[in-house]
Amino acid sequence: MGSDSDLPTLHPAIEVLEKLNVAVEVRVLSAHRTPLEMVDFAREAHTRGLQVIVAGAGGAAHLPGMVASLTTLPVIGVPVRSKALSGVDSLHSIVQMPGGIPVATVAIGGGLNAGLLAAQILALQDHALMERLGAYRRQLHDVVTAKDQRLVELGSAAYLEAMATMRAADNAP
Repeated sequence: MGSDSDLPTLHPAIEVLEKLNVAVEVRVLSAHRTPLEMVDFAREAHTRGLQVIVAGAGGAAHLPGMVASLTTLPVIGVPVRSKALSGVDSLHSIVQMPGGIPVATVAIGGGLNAGLLAAQILALQDHALMERLGAYRRQLHDVVTAKDQRLVELGSAAYLEAMATMRAADNAP
């Protein structure tokens, strides 16, 4: 990430990768403030066994593109929501890479999907990881079908009331 303030955006990627038993290395490397360290990291990533890089950045958001220009590993860019333009500046900076230097780009604040996309890329060579991703998807399915069943049973008004009660309980000290 370009700054430690990007960690809340990227933490869902870290969590899901760790949940899927994928080794994760987390670094703060700024394209502007630590360019030499960023260059060393990107150039040496494949020799250290890295296979996919998730790079988050806000504002000018040069980190994903700069890293992609220095390695042939897949790079997934995560635009971080900014104060000035709500992350649209970051999104445009990351997604508008010149031909020949691709950066797969997820939604603004899309750390979770970046982690899942990284896992899917890795799963092409790892059958066990592919199975764990399948289990993750089945779990998502089961959560949604359970919510649908509860909604049908309770009706929309009671369901909304139950949601509000659960939110209030979650926010209680």
